[in-house]
Amino acid sequence: MASVPTCDISVTRAQRLPDPFVPSFGPHPRYLEVLVRSREVEMSTKMRYAAGSPILKILEEHYKSVRGLHLRKLFADDPGRGERMAIEAVGIYLDYSKNRITDETVRLLVELAGGSGLRTSIDNMFRGEKINVTEKRAVLHVALRAPRGASILVDGKNVVPEVHAVLDRMADFCDRVRGRQWRGHTGRRIRNVVNIGIGGSDLGPVMAYEALKHYSDRSLTFRFVSNVDGTDFAEAVHDLDPAETLFIVSSKTFTTLETMTNSHTAREWLLTGLGGDESAIARHFVAVSTNVAEVARFGIDTANMFEFWDWVGGRYSMDSAIGLSTMLAIGSDNFGALLSGFHQMDEHFRTAPFERNLPVLMGLLSVWYNNFFGAETYAVLPYEQYLKRFPAYLQQLTMESNGKCVTLEGERVAYQTGSIYWGEPGTNGQHSFYQLIHQGTKLVPCDFIAFSQPLNAPGIHHDMLLANVFAQTEALAFGKTPDEVRTEGTAEWLNPHRVFEGNRPSNTILMERLTPEALGKLVSLYEHSVFTQGVIWQINPFDQWGVELGKALAQRILMELVSVEEPVLAHDTSTNSLIRRYRKQKGVC
Repeated sequence: MASVPTCDISVTRAQRLPDPFVPSFGPHPRYLEVLVRSREVEMSTKMRYAAGSPILKILEEHYKSVRGLHLRKLFADDPGRGERMAIEAVGIYLDYSKNRITDETVRLLVELAGGSGLRTSIDNMFRGEKINVTEKRAVLHVALRAPRGASILVDGKNVVPEVHAVLDRMADFCDRVRGRQWRGHTGRRIRNVVNIGIGGSDLGPVMAYEALKHYSDRSLTFRFVSNVDGTDFAEAVHDLDPAETLFIVSSKTFTTLETMTNSHTAREWLLTGLGGDESAIARHFVAVSTNVAEVARFGIDTANMFEFWDWVGGRYSMDSAIGLSTMLAIGSDNFGALLSGFHQMDEHFRTAPFERNLPVLMGLLSVWYNNFFGAETYAVLPYEQYLKRFPAYLQQLTMESNGKCVTLEGERVAYQTGSIYWGEPGTNGQHSFYQLIHQGTKLVPCDFIAFSQPLNAPGIHHDMLLANVFAQTEALAFGKTPDEVRTEGTAEWLNPHRVFEGNRPSNTILMERLTPEALGKLVSLYEHSVFTQGVIWQINPFDQWGVELGKALAQRILMELVSVEEPVLAHDTSTNSLIRRYRKQKGVC
């Protein structure tokens, strides 16, 4: 395995990892064959791109010509670059000038998007075509925020009226809880709301609550339970009064193991606290589900069941009934503003030309770094404390969507797909992992997210925060040369340690103010960026078969862990040994 130069970030993964599926400088040869096999592209285009894929070959050669260019030179040669390589649309200003690209790069990437059938794929999604081919489902999170009166068809039926019927029921319920008309079993008002879910039924609501806490009803306490670890539930309800607590059980099937385990624990906790009267369940539990029978069996009044549909994927569901806790926190009007933000970005994505399309450009830049530069990870760095859970939310959105190794046609990909997303709010991250981003050997493209107007503490606090945003992107791009270090009087032996190579790429996303509408735009921006990448890679961003095997094995192992009799184990020797050790330490054998 080749060694990695100390600060040469142009070195790709193919030079470091002997993986046959990792492209070297540019796409693997099979990338040229497989990448553009889109069912949605006209036959002539399909054949033209499959036969050697000229645009990909051109991109590969282009990459070789620009990979050594430094952002210092790109800006020096083009003083207007910072103003030209920026887009403002639907209240978002995207500065993408600090990327290792030229105008030709953008032109070629846009051509790649066109040749991959992105326009047709977008149209098919908005038309309700069943683009989730492995589950034979439409993908219509865009319908969840479509305005009343719009028409989006699934199997010939307009689903928008159903969406708004659920939203109206949600608003009525939330107004009654917030207005203190909905009371608990003993007649006391609801003061505590506990959302029980996992995956998209948890990450979206948690992120939205934290992001929009400024707009929340502070007379209500919100808690979120997802982990099957009993500690999660125990700590969530530790200081709560059952008589004042409402549980939202979010499970499409109402059979999700973790969610239902926690829900039954919540049921026992409530009944213990309220004297065992099972009629109390109907006043303290509501459901977000599609399984009427199981909801009723649990004891929840099905009039308080809020449905959603199989064309809503979990990680795309925070603006569906899954957002009931969000609406309870911020009110129905603010929730409506959130949906409006989503819809504005949806329309921009659907209609804007690719070269001026925010999600498309961000998705194409991700492909550029992933498949040509060999970047393994992608950092999302919100300079807004309220967005502290946004990177975690994006982890599911991006990695569950594009963490795939087969194409739509079931063939093994010959190139890298989804990046590893991570991040923390600034400025905390600057005193944590930024060292690696600035001076490490790994290339980490970054998105910096900031808002011009603060929600709290105007003045020096916010000025300092934004100064750090702009300073970090400048430092990453331009660095500090050895000569610049010497002029500071640094000893020669120390000089190499204080040099910043620079040439580290970033986007800056600047918005005016974090509002519910702004959050909707931001989430939709990343949703459609993820979709763009999936189309380029010709994978399905809307299934998640990878989570199934572990869940199935866990069910089997659970029976072996709780068995009174010594179970007959047929796992590998490691798993068998771990099961036996656990049972022994648990004291069952």
